[in-house]
Amino acid sequence: MATSSSLFRSKKLSLFLNLSFLLLLTLYLKTNLFPSNLNSTLFHLSSNIRPPTTTISHHRLLSDITTNGCTGLQKYTDNKYKCFYVKTHIGCRPKGYIDYLQIFYCNFGQFPILGHFVLLLWLLVLFYLLGNTAANYFCSSLESLSKILKLSPTIAGVTLLSLGNGAPDVFASIVSFTRSSNGGLGLNSVLGGAFFVSSIVVGIISIVINSHRISVDKCSFIRDALFFLFSLFSLLLIVAIGKINLWGAICFTSIYLVYVCVVSAMHFFCGDKDNGVGHVGEAGIPLLGYIDDEKPVLKSGLEEQEQIANFLNLNPEICYYVAKIVQVLELPLYLPRRLTIPVVSEESWSKPYAVLSVTLAPLLLAALANTQRENVSLRSSLVTYFTAGLIGMVFGNLACVTTKKSSPPKRCLFPWLAGGFLMSVTWTYIIAEELVSLLVSLGHIIGVSPSVLGLTVLAWGNSLGDLIANIAMAINGGADGAQIAISGCYAGPMFNVLMGLGLSLVFSSFSEYPSSFEIPGDPSLYETLGFLMASVLWALVILPKKNMRLDKSLGYGLLIIYFCFLFLRLAWAFGLLNLHGSSFKV
Repeated sequence: MATSSSLFRSKKLSLFLNLSFLLLLTLYLKTNLFPSNLNSTLFHLSSNIRPPTTTISHHRLLSDITTNGCTGLQKYTDNKYKCFYVKTHIGCRPKGYIDYLQIFYCNFGQFPILGHFVLLLWLLVLFYLLGNTAANYFCSSLESLSKILKLSPTIAGVTLLSLGNGAPDVFASIVSFTRSSNGGLGLNSVLGGAFFVSSIVVGIISIVINSHRISVDKCSFIRDALFFLFSLFSLLLIVAIGKINLWGAICFTSIYLVYVCVVSAMHFFCGDKDNGVGHVGEAGIPLLGYIDDEKPVLKSGLEEQEQIANFLNLNPEICYYVAKIVQVLELPLYLPRRLTIPVVSEESWSKPYAVLSVTLAPLLLAALANTQRENVSLRSSLVTYFTAGLIGMVFGNLACVTTKKSSPPKRCLFPWLAGGFLMSVTWTYIIAEELVSLLVSLGHIIGVSPSVLGLTVLAWGNSLGDLIANIAMAINGGADGAQIAISGCYAGPMFNVLMGLGLSLVFSSFSEYPSSFEIPGDPSLYETLGFLMASVLWALVILPKKNMRLDKSLGYGLLIIYFCFLFLRLAWAFGLLNLHGSSFKV
């Protein structure tokens, strides 16, 4: 019954998000087919028709548009002025694919509550797509690649597992540096996620399993905590200096390679004494984080329908037709990814999908390449699409000839898995790009710095999976599960900091080479880094004193540190407190 209930809730969530996507798509098409009349707006502006709440002239508005960034949007109170502003000012143009500011002010200007609801709903859809793509495509490709490459559980745990868990943070950070021109959003989202996981998740785990009197391995914990502290201190130096060159960015990223070598050496020399991240995949706990005995049994569609029918006390025939309708409604979010990401797992194999995915994948890459370049000529764009189409046709014919309808290929799996990995990375990047663009637009709409949204909304959304998975592992996995959960709460954030921010700094500094890349000036980063280092130091001091036992003193201390930081940060963001001065703002 529990399985049926969980399956039914999962179907309901998927159906709700797909219906939400259809609703948003309908609204988007409607507002673009019948856009607001800009000429009418300009006529009112030029005729000096001003609302009672503003005395801004048309000339002053045009002057602000040509001299200021999009931050000047909040000076205007009338939606007509704001609509004109976002349509004509280059600083308000979206970095993603949808112009959220224009939709909000020009199409929902008279109904701001509806506009906020639509953007919030789209935010939930993007978070779902980001997590679902990582779980269903990205992680499965990583696990299969680790088997094909015959990686040891130690190396797989600190590389592929961390990459699978941290993919949303890593790509959001890279996008914010390379595409959104707002590196502060990427810095705050990664640091916010690292703070949340190493404080809230570790704190809740310690409180929940306090009565179990479980201890963690001392050497593994001290190793992870010290490397994490060193990574944060290195980032603090980079922020303090304010710039970094290409070689400095490479050295910062290389800290994680040193960490991988140390973990591997400890596992090789200590063997079973090291119960840390090196045992991910051992002791009955595989790479994806669930115990083999608890691994869900794959069921056919008919069995799932029977379970749901029994749970709802419905006639199986009625449930069959309902299930077919649900499958059709689920297509909008499922089909685009399924048609472009090659999947060769036994339970998801479909030859038509496989052939179509390798045929259409090059076209998606070509479309993404054209959107990443500025001022692309029509001829260059057509050549790119034509080349991608030819490559796709060749791959599609090869897939059609070399695969069977009944089962996935058994040989030459590496090209399939590499293609699945590449396309899942592509989709993760596209979704992260749109998510960052939406958060930047929301920052302009509500008058809050996008870095604050990155520190809270983006960080929390990307860390919810870690919260649920690590707590479940600590509760159900016994001492080994608690050890792996705690190790993951430090190794995962460290991967996001060193690889997510590190790769972002490498790409950004490479684009400025031989000059140095200027780090976004955000004084609040010092507070974030300071509180984050304090939480790690608290755990580093308390755990050895408690003989490495996870208890309430560790948990409550971490929660207090996090909520004190969050209160100060939000109070500063909403003008209640000036963190960099001595006065309060009321």
